[in-house]
Amino acid sequence: MSTIENMRERVRGQIFTAGDDGYDDARRVYNAMHDKRPEVVVRCENAGDVMAAVDYARTNELELAVRGGSHSVPGFGTVDGGVVIDLNEMRNVRVNPISRTARAGGGATWGDFNAATHAFGLATTGGIISTTGVGGLTLGGGIGYLARGLGLSCDNLISADVVTADGQFLIASEKENDDLFWALRGGGGNFGVVTALEFRLAPVSTVYGGPMLFEMSDAAAVLAGFRDLIEDAPEELGGFPAFQLAPPLPFIPEDRHGDPFTLIVACWAGDPDAGESAISAFRDFAPVVAEHVGPMPYPALNSAFDGLVPAGLQHYWKANFVTELTDEAIQAHLRHATGLPAVNSTVHIYPINGACHRVTPDATAFAYRDAKFATVIAGMWPDPAQNASGTEWVRSYYDDIAQHSEAGGYVNFMADDDQGRIRDNYKGNYDRLVEVKRKYDPGNLFHLNQNIVP
Repeated sequence: MSTIENMRERVRGQIFTAGDDGYDDARRVYNAMHDKRPEVVVRCENAGDVMAAVDYARTNELELAVRGGSHSVPGFGTVDGGVVIDLNEMRNVRVNPISRTARAGGGATWGDFNAATHAFGLATTGGIISTTGVGGLTLGGGIGYLARGLGLSCDNLISADVVTADGQFLIASEKENDDLFWALRGGGGNFGVVTALEFRLAPVSTVYGGPMLFEMSDAAAVLAGFRDLIEDAPEELGGFPAFQLAPPLPFIPEDRHGDPFTLIVACWAGDPDAGESAISAFRDFAPVVAEHVGPMPYPALNSAFDGLVPAGLQHYWKANFVTELTDEAIQAHLRHATGLPAVNSTVHIYPINGACHRVTPDATAFAYRDAKFATVIAGMWPDPAQNASGTEWVRSYYDDIAQHSEAGGYVNFMADDDQGRIRDNYKGNYDRLVEVKRKYDPGNLFHLNQNIVP
């Protein structure tokens, strides 16, 4: 049987057990709703450290959690009495500007990634918050500002380094272990620990965009206008409609701070000189109350909302894919959107047409290639005393819009009580995912996720 002492001999990174200095910091995760006490946290520095930690968990029959950017809303990055593999020290990003590729460590965030690639005027589809982990977002699909033009993050993945449940190191790509590579692109953390990811990049440097606020009384017109415009808009046009309580920012009238608004967060990733013209149609939907729009470096937009979602909030989210954003669905949104629990809470409706639709449903594990939108109801608040009321707001909102949505949703936005939706999340790809799971993780060591049971 492997022991902590054996593992310490194999591991270069830090190992924390209860009583060690730094243990409480090492066990802390982004969503403060999850306060767990692992037996051991292994802060890995390389793939060898990961292999040792996987071996320790498997041979001792301990539960295993894997933590990249630590943003897992269901708290899958921690576990009581088990092993946590923390990839936070593996954050290096290396860019090859000639081949337009970048290789990121398994613990890199999109802030790390964008800082490295932007120096060369390059980018790939990331998320909306720059502190999100590159690995976690990509393994679940990867929706972001650039998705309509470049596809999902997983569509731009070239290869991945993976430590599997038997402690072996594999490379997954179109040429090596292609079944695993297929499953990683949307199948989440079910198949192993991804210690590095290689991406295709595209020329994206300066974008034109930012938030535009509209009165809630105009919400139906704004959502319908966005729905109709984005159907066949140039693929360089991204962004999304949202609902948000106005934060205390200088471009918003002070007497409106804390009021609910409908937003469009615009992102034009084409010629910056054409940006103002490209987003001008948004202003035709309804009068704009306030806006902060203009040219900016892409990393600036990708990090613009980081301040609203610091580590330590309470989180409970729900999600759905939407094939048609009907007028009835819009009315369902409006029945709940004014009840946002806190300024941190939000609802985003991400467009995922364009380049996302040019990938066939069975080409990757991400199956919803006909969906036009991905909706997230992101309940976030600082006070644990709000947990019951905030969670109820998310659930009632979700129940109302579910009848206007697809059965499945984006796994990166799912809660810990969504395990019953796994088959729906993958539609026709589910059985194939089970086969890959049986091959690479027959004992379901990697089950702290939206779990595909072998």
